[in-house]
Amino acid sequence: MADGQTRRVPDRLRRRPRQSPVSPIFLLLLAITVGGGVLSTVPNEVSITAGVMLLVLAGWAVSLCLHEFAHAAVAYRGGDTSVANKGYLTLDIRRYLNPMLSFVLPLFFVLAGGIPLVGGAVWINDWAIRSRFNRSMVSLAGPMINLVLGALLAVVSTSVPMPIGLFAGLSYLALVQVLAFVLNILPIPGLDGFGVLEPYLSPDSRELAAKVRPWAPLAFFVLLLGVPALGSAFFWVGDLIFSAFGGSSRGAGLGHSAFTPWLR
Repeated sequence: MADGQTRRVPDRLRRRPRQSPVSPIFLLLLAITVGGGVLSTVPNEVSITAGVMLLVLAGWAVSLCLHEFAHAAVAYRGGDTSVANKGYLTLDIRRYLNPMLSFVLPLFFVLAGGIPLVGGAVWINDWAIRSRFNRSMVSLAGPMINLVLGALLAVVSTSVPMPIGLFAGLSYLALVQVLAFVLNILPIPGLDGFGVLEPYLSPDSRELAAKVRPWAPLAFFVLLLGVPALGSAFFWVGDLIFSAFGGSSRGAGLGHSAFTPWLR
């Protein structure tokens, strides 16, 4: 090689960041989810209530990890290898937590209506993603995980014979996953649905979206609870998809009642 010349290393030969194994915390969340399911099969009201609450809360945490992992995994495949160094590929919930999205808003929703929506966040280097299509797929990956989980849980809860408490918990968790998909797929700045469209928007539109992104989801959540017609439409769409998967509205209703005993 002549002096002053450089040689480009092919992408396939570049050293990839080493990925960490699955986080023990994720495995613990899985164990708590299973434990909640087992507890919900004990035939007394206290056990069923406690079991459903553990099943739904821990199950939601597991789905949050899978949702954010999906974003990161697609981003990694699309060119942003920095997600491995950030620990996003470990399924460690601590990597995804956001004080407002992961704690404040979900707690508010649970206390107000029993739907533990919203979730975590991962930071993706959009400039490292190879194409607009890949950037769209990064945003779409998370909601699709919720949709698939909702479908699987709905099918299992209605096709496999099980005690009423477990049936209620799985049905409600399935509905929550479907509602999470409906929420996240909305084309609102700050939500994944807008991220699917954003790569194809004009620079001016993206700049405007960046200005409203911090508060747009919160404003929508307030409207969702404060405007009956909007709330009804949102839950109607969610229930429509849930029913299409064979989900039981009766089971989800029983699960909601067990999950929020203070609303009875």
